[in-house]
Amino acid sequence: MIPKQIFEFLVELSVNNNREWFNDNKEKYTLAKEAFEEYIEKLITAVHGIDLSIGRPLAKDCTFRIFRDVRFGKDKLPYKNNFGAYIAHGGRKSPYAGYYFHMEPDNSFVGGGLYSPEPQILKSVREYIIENPNQYKSLINDKEFKKHFKKIHGEQLKTAPKGFDKNDPNIELIKFKSYSAITPLSDEQLNAKNIDKKIIDVFTTLKPFNDFINHGVKKALV
Repeated sequence: MIPKQIFEFLVELSVNNNREWFNDNKEKYTLAKEAFEEYIEKLITAVHGIDLSIGRPLAKDCTFRIFRDVRFGKDKLPYKNNFGAYIAHGGRKSPYAGYYFHMEPDNSFVGGGLYSPEPQILKSVREYIIENPNQYKSLINDKEFKKHFKKIHGEQLKTAPKGFDKNDPNIELIKFKSYSAITPLSDEQLNAKNIDKKIIDVFTTLKPFNDFINHGVKKALV
């Protein structure tokens, strides 16, 4: 079960997202951050049990900073209203498809895959899909996969990627810029006693998809 202090802090932050409140409540943030990292440590151990390829990354290397870069965006809120962790070989900066957990009031979710990869990695993944379309389609159309993931998420090109045949019957499969799969979590689900099982069930279902995508990733990293 996820420590309640994490969610309670995020609820408070979401309605008080300013530097004055944050500085006055620095201790709450520190305790919530430590509790989240402790939970992620346990989650890493559980994920390692279903996917040895992730190795043993540290929680601090998998979790994302709460501080936002407000220099270029229109949204000037100084802090994210969430805690997130990407569990993969090498942590949050990993080039590999991995497992993601996101805690945010009214917007929590769990899933993973490959998000916004480098161009050469994306090209390699696209090539691998085109070379193995039936295997890829069997994965994303699997009954258990569909139960958790309604669709593949990611921005899509309007035309065929450069270097690929626009007349290929499987061209629509490789227009994605990311290959992510997520399932939403309600606040009630997030705070339920069985949330650990729910998260691991989702990750277990995602593993064959990640394995496939990572075949393409590895070809680019050789």
